[in-house]
Amino acid sequence: MAGNRFGHIFQYQTWGESHGPAIGCIVDGVPPKIPLKESDIQEYLDKRKPGNSKYTSQRKESDTVIIQSGVFEGVTTGTPIHLLIVNQDQRSKDYCDIKNHFRPGHADYVYQEKYGVRDYRGGGRASARETAMRVAAGAIARKVLSHHSDHKITIQGALVQIGRESVSQDRWSWKQCNKNDFWCPDSEIVEVWENMLKKSRKQGSSIGAVIEIHAKNVPPGLGEPVYDKLDADLAKAIMSINAVKAVEIGDGFSVASLKGEDNADHMYKNENGNIAFLSNHAGGIVGGISTGQDIIVRFAVKPTSSILKPQKSVNIEGEDTEVITKGRHDPCVGIRAVPVGEAMVACVLADHLLRYKAIS
Repeated sequence: MAGNRFGHIFQYQTWGESHGPAIGCIVDGVPPKIPLKESDIQEYLDKRKPGNSKYTSQRKESDTVIIQSGVFEGVTTGTPIHLLIVNQDQRSKDYCDIKNHFRPGHADYVYQEKYGVRDYRGGGRASARETAMRVAAGAIARKVLSHHSDHKITIQGALVQIGRESVSQDRWSWKQCNKNDFWCPDSEIVEVWENMLKKSRKQGSSIGAVIEIHAKNVPPGLGEPVYDKLDADLAKAIMSINAVKAVEIGDGFSVASLKGEDNADHMYKNENGNIAFLSNHAGGIVGGISTGQDIIVRFAVKPTSSILKPQKSVNIEGEDTEVITKGRHDPCVGIRAVPVGEAMVACVLADHLLRYKAIS
C-alpha cells in the first residue's frame, strides 16, 4: 500500500491499524536542537482522543505517546523521530457480524476491490484512529514553526456548524472554544447542538459538520507557485482526513457570487510603512503564496457512516443484505476533526517554512 507518507522536507509516515496492537509514525526532516518532550505532543493528543465527552466515541484510549528515537537530552537530533501509541481498548468482536458485508459510506468495498483483502476490525487503515498520529506529527510541526520563524505562528480551529445549525459570527469568541465539548466559539449554539446530537444518537443516526481553522502570524512568502501552491497543499492535506468531503480557502464557494471589485483585497501602506490589506477574501493566500494575513481554511465532514440504522448493501458474495454497524462511534465525527485539522495545517506550514528557508 502506497500513500502513507506526507510532506516534502517536513515528512511523516504513519503505520498501524485501528484494532492492531499499536499505531505509530516516523517524522523526518525535523531540524536538530529543537526542544521536544512527550508532553509537548500529549497535550494535542488529549484534545483528539476518544471518550472526552458523551458526544464522542466511548472507546477508552489514553493515546499515551512514546518517543522512541530522534530526541536526545530533550532536543531533536535531526534524525527520524519515531512515535508510538499502544492500543488499549479494542473490541474486535463488535465487527464480526459485518466481516463479510460492505458498510455503506465506508472504505470496505473499495479496499476489497483494490487489494483483495481488508481488515474489517474498525476499518483497519481506513479508520479515523490513524488520525492520532497526524495530531502527534502536527505537534512536532508546531515546534518547528515556533523554533524556526520570527513570527509567533498560532493555529486554532473551531467547530462552526453541525447539521444546519451554524455559529453566529457576531458572537464569535476564541476563548469559548476551550469551555465546551465542541470547540465552539459561540456559547449560545452549544445547547442547540447538544440537543441535536442527543436526538440523533437516540435515533441511531449521525450528523455532519463544518470546521474552520485559522493560522495567524504566518509570514508572507510561503508556498511554491504552480503545482505546490500553499493553498493546494492545504487542500490536499485536509482532504486526506477521514470523512472530509469539501475544503474552502478564505471565502471559498461564496466568491462565485461576488463582483471583482468586491472580491479583491484592496491594499494600502499602514502607519508603520508596511503593505496591508482592507479585507481577506483570499484567506491569506494569493497566487499560491502566503500574504502575511490570517490563513483561513474551512472543511466539511460527512455524517459518521457507522450507524445503528439498517442500511442496504451487499455482502462479499455480491448478495443483497442489510447492515447495522455495532461498536462505539462518534455521533458527529466533526468534533474530533478539529484538532486533526489543526495538525494538518501545522504540518503543511512547517513543510513550506523549511522549504522557504532552503532558498532564502
